[in-house]
Amino acid sequence: MKIGILGAGFIGRALATLATNCGHEVMISNSRDPQTLTNTAAAIGCTPGTAEEAAKFGDVVVVAVPFRNIQALPAAALDGKIVIDTCNYYPERDGHIEALDNRTITTSQMMAAALPGAKVVKAFNAILAKDLETDGKPAGTPNRRALPLAGDDQEARRVVSALLDQFGFDPLDTGTLAGSWRFERAKPVYCIALDRAGLAAGLTAATRDGELPHGSWRR
Repeated sequence: MKIGILGAGFIGRALATLATNCGHEVMISNSRDPQTLTNTAAAIGCTPGTAEEAAKFGDVVVVAVPFRNIQALPAAALDGKIVIDTCNYYPERDGHIEALDNRTITTSQMMAAALPGAKVVKAFNAILAKDLETDGKPAGTPNRRALPLAGDDQEARRVVSALLDQFGFDPLDTGTLAGSWRFERAKPVYCIALDRAGLAAGLTAATRDGELPHGSWRR
């Protein structure tokens, strides 16, 4: 499979590494000239490109950029693509967004509105980058870490579920984007290592207004 990565921060690089290690063709991009990624791409074993090139390249395209930048994504190039939304809303970084502060919409619903031709699947947002590269285990491993996903397109969810499994995690399909708030920033399962049963229980326990102490998941 061809996978494009939009964003070369910690999450983008970790997913590029996992995908390459699993035999996928990967193109990684950032907001600058692709030449700034030459060494990074060589170390990972992938190809550098512009955001537009990576979007066109991928059968699946990972968006791993600060949430405030989603309006700058190459929307036309992402038409018809499965887009994995790894983004999280941090008001102190992204600025306050009223609809998110009022909890009338989810981050991924906003992503889908910005990319109307794409099949958006929320995934890989509820794990720290360092854990992405170390916590994956083969299928069938007892207490294997589970990660949630959500999307409005069932086939897109199936494809992303398969990638989660390949990358070493038990996928837990939570349904549509409207319910993806259950694993957004500061919810009970956010960046906490849980097996499938623990993840399912944490998702059920989540409330729309309840939040963990900010930053507690980094400890």
